[in-house]
Amino acid sequence: MLRSKISLEEFLEIKPKRRDFKWIEEEEKIRIIVPKFKSSIGKKFCRLLKRDVNFTVNLDRIGSEVWKMCDGEKKVNEILEHLERKFPQEKQLKERLFYYLYTLKRLNYIDFL
Repeated sequence: MLRSKISLEEFLEIKPKRRDFKWIEEEEKIRIIVPKFKSSIGKKFCRLLKRDVNFTVNLDRIGSEVWKMCDGEKKVNEILEHLERKFPQEKQLKERLFYYLYTLKRLNYIDFL
């Protein structure tokens, strides 16, 4: 488990890992299929109302690159270096990456190893 306050150096050494969601890559962009409910009751309720039991998260190009690299092997600093090479024109990549990883973790889409 990650402490609430860690240093920049410690964060750069973390290995983010995607949780077990189905995802699709189309034209360099990722779509993540996320279940609306974990319980069978919620799923049955959706089916009863003829609603989809999943929702789709559409990532932009940078978010898609990050998602693909969150394999539990690459460290945050490796992801950042990759983004800086692939998107040299983008500004504040480090801050954007940190906030994005924080958001993915808060949504329970990734774990930190």
